[in-house]
Amino acid sequence: MSGLEFKRPKACILGLEGTSLSNWEKGFFREADPYGYILFARNVDEPDQLKRLTDDLRDLNGRSNLPILVDQEGGRVMRLKPPHWRKMPAAGVFGQLYEQAPEDAREAAYLNARLLAADLIDAGISIVCAPVLDLYFPGMSDVVGDRSYGSEVVNVVALASAVSAGFMDGGIVPVVKHIPGHGRASVDSHKDLPVVTASRSSLSVNDFEPFRQMKDVLAAMSAHILFTAIDDQRPGTVSPKVIEEIIRGDIGFENLLISDDLSMEALGGSIASRTHECLAAGCDIALHCNGKRTELEQVVSMSPKLDGPALERALAVTSKITSLQGTVPARSVLADWNSRLAQLLAPVWPAAQGEGA
Repeated sequence: MSGLEFKRPKACILGLEGTSLSNWEKGFFREADPYGYILFARNVDEPDQLKRLTDDLRDLNGRSNLPILVDQEGGRVMRLKPPHWRKMPAAGVFGQLYEQAPEDAREAAYLNARLLAADLIDAGISIVCAPVLDLYFPGMSDVVGDRSYGSEVVNVVALASAVSAGFMDGGIVPVVKHIPGHGRASVDSHKDLPVVTASRSSLSVNDFEPFRQMKDVLAAMSAHILFTAIDDQRPGTVSPKVIEEIIRGDIGFENLLISDDLSMEALGGSIASRTHECLAAGCDIALHCNGKRTELEQVVSMSPKLDGPALERALAVTSKITSLQGTVPARSVLADWNSRLAQLLAPVWPAAQGEGA
């Protein structure tokens, strides 16, 4: 039993301020009881500290299967970094290898995910915000860039499927992003609202297709993108049309839908209104990342307790966390995986040579 059946948490995932919980955070989070938490580099110092922090979060909420999320894609999006954690390549590196040797690339992507999962399990983290299913479009903002596995649907799905399998086999639940597709963003959604004018048919055949082929993943993160062909008034995260017609309809994704970070500048209005709008539009969970007290209070005030289909989807994720029961493989096994990964990546990622952390 997940615990959610008896005490329904609020429909939000929250960031925190530092490397340990402040007294204010302990009191606030205990009372707020969010569905889960997300960690960033500001919360990470070294392995013992990180494990204390994740243990404290679980103790605070009384849930052993508490969702604790982190962005650990590899490349420039890694919150757990050297020297304490492995240096891992960006998705684009696997995309390059796929062009030369598809089976080697799939094996490398799987092993990379297994190694990342071992780091996360050791740290007490249960969910990774990866893999990215966004297609790469030349000339667009590098907000995606080398975070994409490539420009072709078949390449992206092949590699992202291997990554998802590696995470799950390693005991970590993956969250694909950014549904229904972020690749055409011409500006960084952290700073401004990307406007995509492509036709609905073109979007469906290209951008939406990786998500359609991987629609059975347990969780996905939304895109703060204005698709003029679908809803020229509201970005995807806060658009009932995008969520109902495209994500739930065209793509057929029926599992847990988490908003992208509500503090990003792509969205307008107050944090409170953004929270209300994303949940009203059909997101199951409101995600807020920066840990700022005044904003946290707004998110929690506008987040109802999980109920109905959203609760069922959230329950599926926490049940999976429980059933996976990830353990860290023996050091000899990790060393073998690391050696094999370096061998596979050598043609496209020289940094792989000598990486044995």
